[in-house]
Amino acid sequence: MKALVAAVLIAAAPAAYAQEAATAPGATLRWLDKTTGQTDDFSLSRGQSVTRGFITIRLDECRYPAADPSSDAYAHLTIMDTRASTPVFSGWMISSSPALSALDHPRYDVWVLECET
Repeated sequence: MKALVAAVLIAAAPAAYAQEAATAPGATLRWLDKTTGQTDDFSLSRGQSVTRGFITIRLDECRYPAADPSSDAYAHLTIMDTRASTPVFSGWMISSSPALSALDHPRYDVWVLECET
């Protein structure tokens, strides 16, 4: 009986946690130079890029829960080191868990603060 109850709860969990996402036209990001301690908050529109130090950051998309726009933002970023030919990061970053999918760069950190709705 306990196994049946557990199976029903596990099967129902994805539906309970599924949220409809909305796409935002832009995002606010934060950049940190770990060597100098310099930080900068900046806004990007979808498809726009900015260069800070040796890295170029492009916002591909920003999404947020449609039911709660001030909630968790997640953005797809492509980050290039200007001295390399391949991206140093390409993927989704989540504002509430920046370490979950983080830029692995010896000098710079980048994280998502919010989607701009």
